[in-house]
Amino acid sequence: MGYRRVAVTGLGAVSALGHNVPEFWESLKAGRSGIGPLEHVDRTKLRFQNGAEVRNFNPQAHFDAKRADMLDRFAQFAVVAAREAVADAGIAWTPELRERTCIVTGTSIGGEAAQDQGFFELYRENRNRVHPLTVPRVMPNAGSSHISMEFGITGPVYTISTACSSSNHSIGQAFWMVRSGLVDAAIAGGTEAPLTFGHLKAWEALRVVSLTTCRPFSKNRDGMILGEGGAMIVLEPLELAVARGIHIYAEIVGLGMSADAFHLTQPSPEGASRAVRSALKDGEVPPDQVGYINAHGTATLVNDTMETSVIRRVFGDHAERLAVSSTKSMHGHALGGAGALEAVATVLALHHGILPPTANFTEPDPACNLDVIPNQARQAQVEYALSHSFAFGGLNAVLAFRRWGN
Repeated sequence: MGYRRVAVTGLGAVSALGHNVPEFWESLKAGRSGIGPLEHVDRTKLRFQNGAEVRNFNPQAHFDAKRADMLDRFAQFAVVAAREAVADAGIAWTPELRERTCIVTGTSIGGEAAQDQGFFELYRENRNRVHPLTVPRVMPNAGSSHISMEFGITGPVYTISTACSSSNHSIGQAFWMVRSGLVDAAIAGGTEAPLTFGHLKAWEALRVVSLTTCRPFSKNRDGMILGEGGAMIVLEPLELAVARGIHIYAEIVGLGMSADAFHLTQPSPEGASRAVRSALKDGEVPPDQVGYINAHGTATLVNDTMETSVIRRVFGDHAERLAVSSTKSMHGHALGGAGALEAVATVLALHHGILPPTANFTEPDPACNLDVIPNQARQAQVEYALSHSFAFGGLNAVLAFRRWGN
């Protein structure tokens, strides 16, 4: 069986920019940041004060009390985003389709809130027992398992944890399964809820979190801003999507993966470049046809300079004509969920012909001499777009998308 073209037909998102895709997209278009003072932890004990929280999220609006108690916050985001994506795709489930659908989700840390609470009760309050559902709350595959039960999906279901590349690895592997004919539909994405006191203290110790806000590619950038949220996309064979008359946001055409084999926290431009080139090769994408890159763009001094180097290495003179932005400037760095939010942003940019900006931009950095779409979205019809994820551990995953409707 030959390879099949693969369409993106459903989108779902929960983020600091809103509880659904329309709210997410409106904020991206407006260059409106969701970063603000942390509300769910005691900020007086933290060196940094800001984060990209999903504000006013009420689990009881989405789950009955018993199920809400079983789901850590990260898994709640996963299920809510999956519901939106599946409804958007207009899928009519049959027993056969349920067996021929996969779910692949990504998360870096899983049920951090449940774990943090358990440790607090054991070590601070000296309790001898923790919540009886701690294990199913904490397990990283809780999101994918609950999505499976939600829709009765019995095909391949699993979770990938590769730090900040988790979502891109997940979406890419789901894409490959649909493309190869192993499955006929996929729900893929990622989710994270890392804004607990213990986890924030761990990031504080790394000294890479901004004391102000996230300013990717700006000369005065001083670090990342942690975020939370989840996003899911529905993938299906393009031919089937056309036949059933559903809207198609874009094609997903390539996945590139690599390992730096270099350093746990310091990125390597050689490793990242290999992933970008692999995505272009996998999707048979002419480099000079790429018009937009949703950058990893963490706003750390090292990452943004390294990523600029990668883009110039891979694209050469064409880098001068490439538009690049980091939407982390608005939705924060959601770790294992970041790539999924950025995949949704990239697909919507292709679909609407509007490229989201790099928000909070102040002063150009000569070491980041790219067209970073500062502060204001830009109308542009782009043929191909990439979404970069470069993770701690030197694990890289890059997705390639193509505009639909040519």
